[in-house]
Amino acid sequence: MPHARRSQASPTPPASSEQAPTDSAPGVPRRGRGRRARVRWAVVVAGLTALALPALGATPAAGADVVRAGADVPDVPVVPRQSVATDDFYTPPSPLPDGADGEVVRWREENRQLSARSYLVMYHSTNATGQDIAVTGRVLVPTTRWRGDGPRPIVSVASGTRGVGDTCAPSRWLDYERPFIEPMLLKGWAVVVTDYEGLGTPGLHTYVVGQSEGRAVIDMVRAATNVPATGLEAGGKVAFSGYSQGGGGAMWAGELQPDYAPELDLVGIAAGGVPADLTEVAEGLDGQVGFGFLLLAAYGLDAAYPELDLESYLNERGRRTYEAEQDACVDATLAHAFQDIGMFTTTNPLREPAWQARLAENRLGSNPPDVPVRLFHGTLDEIVAPGQARTLRNEYCAAGADVQWEWHVGEHVSTMVTGAPGVVAFLDGRFRERPFLLHC
Repeated sequence: MPHARRSQASPTPPASSEQAPTDSAPGVPRRGRGRRARVRWAVVVAGLTALALPALGATPAAGADVVRAGADVPDVPVVPRQSVATDDFYTPPSPLPDGADGEVVRWREENRQLSARSYLVMYHSTNATGQDIAVTGRVLVPTTRWRGDGPRPIVSVASGTRGVGDTCAPSRWLDYERPFIEPMLLKGWAVVVTDYEGLGTPGLHTYVVGQSEGRAVIDMVRAATNVPATGLEAGGKVAFSGYSQGGGGAMWAGELQPDYAPELDLVGIAAGGVPADLTEVAEGLDGQVGFGFLLLAAYGLDAAYPELDLESYLNERGRRTYEAEQDACVDATLAHAFQDIGMFTTTNPLREPAWQARLAENRLGSNPPDVPVRLFHGTLDEIVAPGQARTLRNEYCAAGADVQWEWHVGEHVSTMVTGAPGVVAFLDGRFRERPFLLHC
């Protein structure tokens, strides 16, 4: 479907700042400012925790039954509530039955959340090496009517960093996506949130591996329309959105969609804090306040590509840390502020050809999306290097993509919050086919 294009006036809020960060001061705290940066990083992690939304925990509706694919929808579902620790919904059947990408393995209805009907879903997807896997996620269908044309639109929201432990899965605690999700539901859009590979389901989460994350984001949309109780129709308008890890997931979904899911009527993508170039992001984290995210990325790449053999590079401290953090959530990164990769390895794996090849495979920019894109980034982002985000914007523009770009004066977490209104306004314009301002 053709999309409306240039306009003299932008329908989205004006940029917080049109000035890019200087190359010499990307906002990453240096060692000389260690104590102040540690305090700020503690505030960042506390902010993520404070955004937690217990009302969005994975609690089955009273009497809810698990419905497996192909089963008739029961008139009166019945299954007892289960705690996060004992919930076996997240364990796939063994062997996993054959199924197409987005085909549902099982689902259940849960308590209403944010005035929306809520469904927990397990579905088929494809991982970074082409294997069929089971992934879980959540579908939120608002009680608010969709007042636009066509079926109710769907936004696949790719979650930001939760960690690698199953208890951190987005479908269990839809927390800091709330600034995006609430206004989306109020506009009558359905919102779906994938857990990604290995987050909730068995196995280590393939953190920041775009080839896997993008497919999980796409297949979450397919799965939502394959659950009869949601009332969502295939063929309606679709958008991808995310921040940080989720910004990468959303953009990977956009780059993969034309070949992987050409049947989707994708109309737009909004992504902030995008880790487009993992090598550059890693270099910016090593020895800095957010070093813990580099460790998570190493765990995730190793989980996706076993031939990388991370353990063979680890020293004794590295092995102890690796074993201790198999179930780590995002707050564990605080303990690693200002550490560096040499403290955990005998040889830096990121400099090895096998690792560099996989990092290159997961670099965004080679296949610009066919639909309008809104990118935004904090000038003082201390976690995801601003320079590589600007490079992605430039590469998309050079390839002829329709890009709306915005700098925000702020660090990583604050930019997520200040960027949310612009995301919702941009996607609203895409669903309603309004003109938009380009920044290429």
